Parts: sequence; C-alpha cells; structure tokens
Amino acid sequence: MKKKSILLSITLASLLQAEQITSIEYVNLTKISLPVANETLKLKVGDEIDVESVNKAIKDFYKFNYFEDIKVNIDNGKLQFIFDEKPSIANVDITGYKSREDDINILRKQIGLEKGNMYSEKRIKSAKEKLLKELEREGYINSVVEAEVEHLNEDSVAITFNVNKGDEIIIKKVNYFGSENLEASDFEPATANKEVEFASWFITQNSGELAAEQLEYDSKRIQEVYFENGYLDAKVKDPFLEVDFSSNQAELDFYIEEGRQYNVNDIAIYVNSEIVKAEDIYPELKLRKGRTFNIKRLRKDADYIKTLVADKGYAFAQVKYDIKKDEKNGTADLVYNVIPGEKVYIRDVKISGNTRTLDRVIRRDVYLAPGDLFSLTDFNDSRNKLRRTGYFEDVIIEQKRVTADKMDIVVKVKEAATGNIILGGGYGSYDGFMINGSIVDNNIFGSGLSLGVSVDLSKRKTDLSIRLKNPAIADSKYHGDLDIHSDEIEIDSSKYELNKDVKGFTVGVGKEFIRNLRAGAKYRLDFIKEEYDYEDDAGVPESKRFVDTDYVTSSITPYLNFDNTDDYLNPRSGIRTGSSLEIAGLGGDSEYLKSSSYFKYFYSLNDLYDLDWIFRYKLQANFLVDNGQINQGDSLYLGGTKSLRGFKSYAFPKNESGERVDPYKQMAATSLEMSFPISQQAKMRWGVFYDYGMIGEDNMSDVKRSSTGALFEWISPFGPLQLIFAQPLDDEKGDDTSSFEFSLGSSF
Repeated sequence: MKKKSILLSITLASLLQAEQITSIEYVNLTKISLPVANETLKLKVGDEIDVESVNKAIKDFYKFNYFEDIKVNIDNGKLQFIFDEKPSIANVDITGYKSREDDINILRKQIGLEKGNMYSEKRIKSAKEKLLKELEREGYINSVVEAEVEHLNEDSVAITFNVNKGDEIIIKKVNYFGSENLEASDFEPATANKEVEFASWFITQNSGELAAEQLEYDSKRIQEVYFENGYLDAKVKDPFLEVDFSSNQAELDFYIEEGRQYNVNDIAIYVNSEIVKAEDIYPELKLRKGRTFNIKRLRKDADYIKTLVADKGYAFAQVKYDIKKDEKNGTADLVYNVIPGEKVYIRDVKISGNTRTLDRVIRRDVYLAPGDLFSLTDFNDSRNKLRRTGYFEDVIIEQKRVTADKMDIVVKVKEAATGNIILGGGYGSYDGFMINGSIVDNNIFGSGLSLGVSVDLSKRKTDLSIRLKNPAIADSKYHGDLDIHSDEIEIDSSKYELNKDVKGFTVGVGKEFIRNLRAGAKYRLDFIKEEYDYEDDAGVPESKRFVDTDYVTSSITPYLNFDNTDDYLNPRSGIRTGSSLEIAGLGGDSEYLKSSSYFKYFYSLNDLYDLDWIFRYKLQANFLVDNGQINQGDSLYLGGTKSLRGFKSYAFPKNESGERVDPYKQMAATSLEMSFPISQQAKMRWGVFYDYGMIGEDNMSDVKRSSTGALFEWISPFGPLQLIFAQPLDDEKGDDTSSFEFSLGSSF
C-alpha cells in the first residue's frame, strides 16, 4: 500500500507545483481525531502543495496501522485524503483448547489479540504462531490452528481460532549418559522434562508430559547442577528426543562430560578498604576455603558484597568475579574485584499509579528521600514494606540515573481493592453452619486508616466488633488501634451448656523502633457474664458444678512484633513473629499473666528449583499463670482454623464429667503448609497442610491432636478466600470435628 502511495505522489508531481491549499478534507476517517490528523499532515490552508510533504503525510498515516489504503485527490487547491480503514476486532474466540473463560482470557493476552484491536492478516498469522507455540510448550505436537474471520459489517470482524490439539507426548525414559557422580534424582528438581512416574496423576509424582520449548534449556539446567556440585568442566550437549508416534511416547537422552570436581583453595577480595574492609567480609561468605565449589553460593556472595558496598551509597557498584582453576590439583581460586563507581544521592522520589492512595502514605514507607545517600538495603526494604501494607496489587521501584552522582527513585504501584464487603462461612460438626460478614476498608480515602465492622454468626456464637487502626499516626513511627466488641459464645458439654457474654473494648498504641520491629501496649476492659445450664440428668453434685459468674477483666498487654515478609496477602519470603504478655489485675476481678507468642516462616522454592511453590511454617504457644484469680472464661482453648484445623473452635478442653475443673494453662500448635499455583493471572493457589496441637491444665501434653487436609486460595476482588478441607488423624470419640470451612478475609 505504501508503494502505491509513493507512485501516486510521483504521478501527481506535475499537478502539485506551486499550488496553494484552499481546503483540506478527510474522507472515511474515524480511527483518529481531526486535530491528530492535522498534526500528522503538517500542512494547512495557504501552504504550497509539494510532493514530499504529501508523500510523507501518507507514510505517517500508515504508521498508525489503522488503514488498508490511503488515496489523495487534488482539485484546484482542494486537498482530499480518502481512507480505507481496517476493521476492528469485535470478538476473539478460541475453541478446542481451553474450556474456562479465565484461561481463554489469558490466552487472548498471550497471543496479543483482544477485542478492540485492529484486524490484519499479519496479526492473525502471528496469533496462530503463538497459539501453536503455547500448545508445543504444553507438550502437544502436530497441532493445527485454523482462523475463521467473520465480517460483521464494514467496520468490525469476529475471529474464531479452531484448535485441533495434537498428540501429548509422554516421556517414558530419560537417560543421562556420562553421568557417573550425580544421579537422576539430582537433576529432576531442576529440569522441566522428567521421566513419568507411577501414579503420575498425584501432585508429588512426575507426569512425564513433554515440555518441548524447555528442552534447549534443560541441558543448561543440568550443567548448572554440576556447577553447584563443583564440576566446573562439565559439559552437557543438546538433548536428543526419540518419539514413537504410534504410542505417543518418547525417550530423552542427555550426553554429559562431567570432568573433575573442584574445591575452593583460596579467596581474594579486592575492595577499597575505606568503603568496606575485606577482612570483615570473609567470615560472612557462604563459599569458603576447603569447601566444594558451588556456583550458586558464589553468586550469593557476590550479591552480598555488592549490597555492602551499595549500602554505602555506591548505587552502581559492580562485583566481578574470576575463577582460576588448577586442573591438576582440582582446586579453584576465587577473586572478587569490586568497582564501586561514584557515590549516588537521591534527587527525587517520584510516585505513579496511585489514583486513590495519597502520596504521603506511600512516601512514609519509602526509606529513601531526596538528599539521602543511596542504600540498596533501604531500596529493597521499601518495596517489601509497601507490599506488606496490602494497599497494592503490585509494587515496582526503579532506579533512574540522572547524573553520575544523582538518581531518581521511581515508585510504580498498582492499587488493590482495599474496601471490601466480605461474606464467608462454613460448616462444622459442632457449630453447624457459620456465617461471617464484614465491611472493611483498610485504606479509607487513601489515607492509610483502616476501619471495619464485622459480624460472626453461628448456631453457638454471635460476635460483633468495630475496629479502627492507624498504622502511622500523623505519618510518624507511632501506630494506634481501637476495638469495640460484643461476643456471645455457647460452649456445649455432654453435661452442661455454657453461655458466655463478653462486652468491652481494647485500645492500643505502639511504635516502630527499628526497621520491621514494632513494640507497644494494649489496654483491655471486658465485662463478662458466664451462665451454666446443666442437664436434668447430668448427675453432677451441686457442690462440684460450675457456678454462674459475672466478672470484669482489666488488663494491659505489652507486645513486640517483627515482620520482614515481602507481601501482605501472599508472602513468599521472610518471617512474622511476635510475643505479648497480658497482665490482668489493673482493677477488675481477673488476676493472671497470659503469655502469647507466634512464629511464621515463608520460603519460596523458586530460587532453588524455578517453581512457584511456597513453604509455610507456623508455631504458636500460650501460657497462663495464676496471679490471684483465673476465671473459667480465661482458660486457653485449642481448635479451629487459627490453631488446629479439622476440629471446631473451643474443641479442647472438653469436659465429659461436667464437674468444675481448673482452666487449661498451656497450649501449643504448629502448622506446615505447601502452596502450589493454579493460575498466577487469576491469583489462585491450592495447598496441602498438616496441623498438630497440644493443650493441658498444667502439662501441655494432656491433649494431643493432629490433622491434615487441602485448601484452595484465591485473592479475590472481595478479599482473600480460603476453602479448607480437613481430616483429623487421631480424633477420639466425642471430639468436635469440622471437615469443611470457607472464609473471606483470613490467611495463613
């Protein structure tokens, strides 16, 4: 089309000599506005018409990629452009491949063809190629993709891609020829193509499905495994795949030259001692003298050295390393050469993407400000802290160099829905159907303030609470919160029923003393009423029965919390830990000490195995000490989604005799979880877990229970959703179990 336009311009050359434009007209132009068209043309009424200007305008119009053809007419100074516009795509459908609409939406984005795009044969061809590549990536070979184009009208078309999936190839055997010192089990965690295993449908087993596009990278992954085990001379050739198309099975061969294993002989670090002293670095290195060489540890050590230097302001420091091999003795000398560059100061902190959250709310969580000396630790911690706020779906912080010694910090955020109407529930063998609902906004008007009203209803519980939280009072390091609550709980034993009513409030204030470490205190005042209703045939003497009680608990609770995780809703690294000591007896009736501690650990297997699997660990322990008076309602309890899944809340202690007993004073629970991705785009995951809990009156081992199960997680527009399917492993007769629960708004 462009060639035709150029020829047209040449044939009109004789008509365009010294002729002035009297009018400009655009015919059939709807894709761009009149001002944009005039700016593209760069000619106006009164200008002389010349070949080069008209020809350049035609080329510039084609650059928009909106037009099939452009014609130009000249008539006594009247300049007329006639456009033949490309139709727009009204709909893109993909049949024969994925069934879920969410998956099809992801495919549309992957092939770069969505509703509203301009139609062109080139674009359709490119989309077909991308679909075929995606099919090949999933292990389907000889697939066929046909595109149907339906012209709805002159301006729009509908595209349908009909996919005929080819055969799925299963790898029956993987051979590692030449591998003598390492085994297949060493390579399998790193490679994408694995040998099929028994019960391949189970999550822990290899399915054996061919990932064709990953074949070329698997050789490099195997070589990397050798480098991690000290085999610096290892070579892995491109794999050979032999496919039996009659059975759709394949055999995969890797050819390996191992070489010898190297140990570290000596390490030298060349760095300006005025910045960092080399003698202070050596003890912290992961790769040390005498150890087997490991390329992964080498890279971590290089990053560690760079962080030390960059924390001194040398933002663009380089750490180059050299490996000097002694093949005869099988040793390697490591040399780190640090090139610091210049010190860099922050010129400005720029924030974008926040349509709701105030700039100052974001800035207070960025540890770098204009005029500060650059610090890489501050840079990374700023990103993690912003993610932990829960205000944003994604946070990207970039370094933009301005001069040799100046840079801008560019914070790009994608805001998340922080105002939610949450509805959840579940079913337990004891509580029956449970419903919880709340109206919560964790970022009111973008101010960072959190306000929530929540209600929990079940057959045996009615809880109402109003919470207000300010994570940074007046943008300072101080934080505060207020909780007003009214709780009615019914605890049923075989001999009696306890109705407990609690009304009161909690107010707290604290401060971030050092990075990620917060400390403070909370004051609680509760008015509590306990009523016991014994069965007529309970057979419990009056003297041994629980008695109705009204009492007041007035307490202060100092606490200490630490959180360096990398995300609020779905952390992949870091720990959350805290400890508190409730001191009851500041007035009121209850007099006790209650110690509560928790530890949560998150670790992603992505660094080790390039898998988005997340390991989670949780430990909590509570202790109650009699300091004068402990009421029955002050007792520790075990059970429920927060401590021991598979058992109802308040499942333990259970009282079969119905006689008055002392409250339980020791409790501990631990949880192990492994979380796996379902759809990164849709923010869906699933996982398996194991819970173990203990509780007792004076000995934590009086009651021991455990459970296992699976869960489904979705970070939905309404908040985090969990479906929990639990199975007690060692429940006893009379235990109150809960096999299924779902909730919105809670996480691990």
